Amino acid sequence: MLLSYTVNSVGDYVGLVALAVLVYRETRDPLATAALFVAAQFLPALIGPALTARVDQLTLRRVLPALYLGEALAFALLALLADAFSLPLVLLLAAGDGVLRITERALTRAATHATLDPRGLLREGNALFNIAFAGASVGGAALGGLLVDRLGVATALLVDAASFAVIAVVLATARALPATHAEREPLRARLRAGLRHARTDRIARVLLAGEGIAVMLFALVVPVEIVYAQETLQTDEAGYGLLLAAWGAGIVVGSALYFVLRRRSAVALILLSTLAVGAGYLGMAGTRELWVACAFSVVGGAGNGIQWVAVLTALQEATPADLQARVTSLLESIGSAATGAGFLLGGVIAALFSPPAAFAVSGVGVLVLVAAGALLFRAGRTTWRPESTAS
Repeated sequence: MLLSYTVNSVGDYVGLVALAVLVYRETRDPLATAALFVAAQFLPALIGPALTARVDQLTLRRVLPALYLGEALAFALLALLADAFSLPLVLLLAAGDGVLRITERALTRAATHATLDPRGLLREGNALFNIAFAGASVGGAALGGLLVDRLGVATALLVDAASFAVIAVVLATARALPATHAEREPLRARLRAGLRHARTDRIARVLLAGEGIAVMLFALVVPVEIVYAQETLQTDEAGYGLLLAAWGAGIVVGSALYFVLRRRSAVALILLSTLAVGAGYLGMAGTRELWVACAFSVVGGAGNGIQWVAVLTALQEATPADLQARVTSLLESIGSAATGAGFLLGGVIAALFSPPAAFAVSGVGVLVLVAAGALLFRAGRTTWRPESTAS
């Protein structure tokens, strides 16, 4: 499961870089590139939970390989479109791949919970997944750029397709995947059950709503970072790359810290890591020096490297085993939709005011969110169950 998740994460970054290059090369239109991100983020967020509710009652050893083969087929078709470009088809395939990605991750997390939680090792397993994702986030985009530069967009997409096909074979031959014990139910009933838990369980409700807001705030700065680097910091492409590398280094540091601190209070990890992201953005909003911006970028990246996995782990520990995939799919979908919303809002703020204004709005919003989260915890701490029942 760890291998499949890691290769999948690397493939996501390779595919994203290749598709962004393809769309912009063929259209020279920033709106078309924005449409690619919307198709890959918003539409899957609407469909992913329904597909997860449909397939999480099927045999994992069959359904996961089928989903990865679907991704392999999607990227093989996208490779063909590199020489016969059609923007509507690219957007359609990108959206379909996004739906499969959300479902794969939800099923993988549910299988990990089923395997590790009874042994009291859920946090250790999530820490390893987080380190793998940190490596993928740093190396995946670089690999994608290298493949596109040296071999071309079509070949990069074919390599991506091949990686998903390999994962499908590995999972199809993995005899130790946990068995499915869910009773067959209609899709609507299963979807309602997951939504009901998310709505009625206080912990799940706070985590899902809070993370949606947090991810949107985090994503505000992503579309304006290149403008911030060039116009605010007065640096070139190399400086922009250094700024991104500093954030990636922070993610690696944060992932290592989470492994060390994984048994600490879930609430403390979530609040402090979210605060670190906000502090990083506020520091970047207030500086005009590249090295200072990079230092704050490391701080924000470190918080980023802890925040998502801490929220995910707390949500898993608050969710019954039979609802793991469906509730995790909601988290993935909320994160996907919130990212797209953040991209749009950040672009608007930067256009109306300035790139540092987007960083400042994000940082202040994060601080307000942390304060609200701390107050909610204090008000209901007697009912918060941050520790796994198996640990």
